[in-house]
Amino acid sequence: MSMKWISVLLLLQLSCYFSSGSCGKVLVWPTEYSHWINIKTILDELVQRGHEVTVLTSSASILVDPSKSSAIKYEVYPAHLLGNDFEDFFRKMLDILIYNIPRDTFWAYFSQMQEIFWEYSDCIQKFCKDVVLNRKLMTKLQESRFDVVLADTIGPCGELLAELLKIPLVYSLRFSPGYALEKHSGGLPFPPSYVPVILSELSDQMTFMERVKNMIYVLYFDFWFQAFNEKSWDRFYSEVLGRPTTLSELMGKAQIWLIRTYWDFEFPRPLLPNFEFVGGLHCKPAKPLPKEMEEFVQSSGENGIVVFTLGSMIKTMPEERANTIASALAQIPQKVLWRFDGKKPDTLGPNTQLYKWIPQNDLLGHPKTKAFVTHGGTNGIYEAIHHGIPMVGIPLFADQPDNIAHMKAKGAAVSLDFHTMSSTDLLNALRMVINDTSYKENAMTLSRIHHDQPIKPLDRAVFWIKFVMRHKGAKHLRPASHDLTWFQYHSLDVIGFLLACVATAVFVTTQCCLFCYRKCAKRGKKEKKE
Repeated sequence: MSMKWISVLLLLQLSCYFSSGSCGKVLVWPTEYSHWINIKTILDELVQRGHEVTVLTSSASILVDPSKSSAIKYEVYPAHLLGNDFEDFFRKMLDILIYNIPRDTFWAYFSQMQEIFWEYSDCIQKFCKDVVLNRKLMTKLQESRFDVVLADTIGPCGELLAELLKIPLVYSLRFSPGYALEKHSGGLPFPPSYVPVILSELSDQMTFMERVKNMIYVLYFDFWFQAFNEKSWDRFYSEVLGRPTTLSELMGKAQIWLIRTYWDFEFPRPLLPNFEFVGGLHCKPAKPLPKEMEEFVQSSGENGIVVFTLGSMIKTMPEERANTIASALAQIPQKVLWRFDGKKPDTLGPNTQLYKWIPQNDLLGHPKTKAFVTHGGTNGIYEAIHHGIPMVGIPLFADQPDNIAHMKAKGAAVSLDFHTMSSTDLLNALRMVINDTSYKENAMTLSRIHHDQPIKPLDRAVFWIKFVMRHKGAKHLRPASHDLTWFQYHSLDVIGFLLACVATAVFVTTQCCLFCYRKCAKRGKKEKKE
């Protein structure tokens, strides 16, 4: 670590000591790509406020780079899975998710998705074993006396570390498929009558048939789909802890769940006190663009610019798709900045510049930006909301179709299918969001909602992590539903008891009536005989 960062750390620790004395030690179980970008934002803020942050990262990590000068500490553990193998797995997984999963039927699509998730789950379990079965590393972690574990639910193991180290757990997450973890581990209620299931691409204004569809999704994700191979994780956790336990049980011990959305994005639904929205915590004001890029942007005149990116995970695309997109972009009067790292499309127009990387936030915050063409990643959508930019969504996989569906329902986006859209479709969509002022107005409405919060999202996330450290948890915020069985939670035992009481009362009343009737009948016959 450089002398500069050592000096910064010493100053922060001294300021912490002489002020509140409430600085703590945070252990982080990270994940990759956009999930790491989000959690890294929180870590940087924690470090700035004097807390000691240690990130557990494997030698095979793709984005987590311990060699970069930083006040964050990194504990690198040797992984049996090589770095190239892990990145190759991600590339293969993306290719299958985007191009090779059959989308013709619900069952085929989600069955294939579950298989891919289970492969990913197996990789994460190998990393988890590399940590918890490494006695030297675990002894070091125990001696470090951390105050809290911060983890992302998409990569299990953080909850096991918290259990082994006997410290509280805080989750950072966007969602789990079907909201399964939030419901079953977090106890969060999701009434299917008006809360659309994640991945269903529905809004909260559902027709009868859409509510039928939503219920089918609920039943499917509750009773069939599993994002992780839970039997394998349950067995592994039980072996490590030396007692029967489950992945869901340990996840249910999380003190705080930091959800990376907000009411500018979400539809209104019930919440619990230990669930906090921190959507857009990475958003910030735009900075000046590089000189050459600024000159190109200014050359657009009154027409302005369009920002086009399908995210950092998508490096290339089929030539046919690239030419379809380039042909549409060539027909609009706006200048286009397109993040693209493939062969230059034959139909590329003079108004379009290709870049291997673009300062996305700075471009979206530029006054000349008219529209944002996006794959629908949560980070990009929140930057567009932050700056009030309407969107053309071309979702590719995971939560992206659902994210764009949310923006479409709120009137701030148009959605297209990457596999079937034509140049005309893309051209019409761009013209619509640029020329129809309602899209810009709706995007600005979402932006005002996003900015009008009593506490900034990043401050809220940091506050709750510090809260858990100060109070050694947040058990007073956890609902009693964690102590109930599923039939107790749904009051099936109470309903059964009440039905039994009603049935008993009806039975007794019926028998009394029959007894009285028989008595009267016998008396009547006797009187007739006499």
